[in-house]
Amino acid sequence: MQNAASSSLILSGGKGNAFKRNLVYFLFALPAIVYVISLSFYPAVNVVYDSFISRGKFSLANYTGLPGENLYPALIDTLIVSVGALLIQLMFALAVAMIMIKPFKGNKIFSTIVIIPFGISTVVSAWVFSEIFSALGGYANSFLVIFGITVNWHSTTTSELGIVMFSDFWKNTPLIALILFGGLSSISPTMYEAASVDGAGPFRRFLHITLPAIAPLMGIALLIRGVSEFNIFALPLVLVGYTPSFMNTLIYSNYESVLNVGFAYSASVILLVIIMIYAAVVLALGGGPKYAK
Repeated sequence: MQNAASSSLILSGGKGNAFKRNLVYFLFALPAIVYVISLSFYPAVNVVYDSFISRGKFSLANYTGLPGENLYPALIDTLIVSVGALLIQLMFALAVAMIMIKPFKGNKIFSTIVIIPFGISTVVSAWVFSEIFSALGGYANSFLVIFGITVNWHSTTTSELGIVMFSDFWKNTPLIALILFGGLSSISPTMYEAASVDGAGPFRRFLHITLPAIAPLMGIALLIRGVSEFNIFALPLVLVGYTPSFMNTLIYSNYESVLNVGFAYSASVILLVIIMIYAAVVLALGGGPKYAK
């Protein structure tokens, strides 16, 4: 009986300690929770509600009238630039990360240079590229004129989308490179040595060792950058203005007009749904944390 009572006291004490620990963890996380609820969750819910309000009544007028506000071109342009920039960033970031992991003379200088674009303000980098790809003159044409070529970079929608995509790739590739560099750093060199002894060439080592090891981090990088890509705003606004339109420039242009605020809300909800679907797909394909069953 005495042993049973002692065990009961120990268990109750253990539960009390666990509760105190959980309470401390919760208090530490409370500022982040308040931040997310007040500055992310509540505004999102409020925008979703307001998107269904037109002339003081609950209706779908903001959604049915949105196609007339250039919705489909904006949606297509956003998808093209987002997917294209993500693929380019992922390929170049992987190449850069694999160079950074090599112990060569000047590695630190190379790594520093690689990171610099990510530290530059988005508006500043957009202005720089607007000067590079200026319709009249510009640094790009100053170089191409050596070969007898002059390009009007703003003559077609395709070329303007290419400018935005290239500018976004230059600005944000360093972030993905740093994430992938962390994954490559965790791979033991002995795995490559053992694979070499077994006769595996560079391509097979990359396919069967490198890619599986960094796949979760690639998913995280795609999730982080993908959400930002769909929310692209400052780059296209500075580089090409409101035409060709993107989802966020469409939202902003309608929000500036008192009569079209409802269209801005409904477009925001559509963009939110697209981002949520994208995030769910990336997480389902391996971007989320793995738990042992």
